[in-house]
Amino acid sequence: MRLLPFVASGVLAVMASVVSGCKESDPVGVGNVDATHAPTMMTRNVETLISDSGVTRFRIVTPVWYVYDEVDEPYWTFPEGLNLDKYDNFFRTEATVVADSAVYFKNKQIWRLDGNVNITNMMNEKFLTNQLFWDQRLHKLYSDSFIHIERQDKVLEGYGFDSNEQLTRYNIRNVSGIFPANAFRSPGDSRASASDRNEEEDNSAGDSGSATRQNDSI
Repeated sequence: MRLLPFVASGVLAVMASVVSGCKESDPVGVGNVDATHAPTMMTRNVETLISDSGVTRFRIVTPVWYVYDEVDEPYWTFPEGLNLDKYDNFFRTEATVVADSAVYFKNKQIWRLDGNVNITNMMNEKFLTNQLFWDQRLHKLYSDSFIHIERQDKVLEGYGFDSNEQLTRYNIRNVSGIFPANAFRSPGDSRASASDRNEEEDNSAGDSGSATRQNDSI
């Protein structure tokens, strides 16, 4: 397993030379293909740690990692799924993230997570949605999609979501439901429920007001 500098100049050169902890790492031959549309590197079966300013911040596990460095806005893609652990300064897990696919925009320092996005924070609260953005410069997460939140005391659902990076202070813009904590039998059931509700396009959700968590106000 190799510590990779996070959003640092030269990170892709380091990755292209060797990626320890990955079963296969293939620099992509350009040939006659336009380099601006071909990945700089493709890495398979990745399990790696990523550091920022000498501090380990993330653990990434993914079947495939594509790096696009020769484009106007460099980005990474994880088309076959992403498992990510976010660490605090003391190497404690602040959040775990699972998604069907993900894109990281290197210059903007923004993650876009798509499909069955499942996040768990330090308080073991679960956040389920179909799309979520994570802005590392502004230190916030946000979504315009349906959101399902499982807490120890209740379950919250709604449309539109804003939060700090630790998922301890957050706001649901339009609440569509507040349920008892035992309303959903398991994380697997609630995940399916979140996906089903997102497909229904509940137009009445916007009339239910917002809910904000700041020091357990909701």
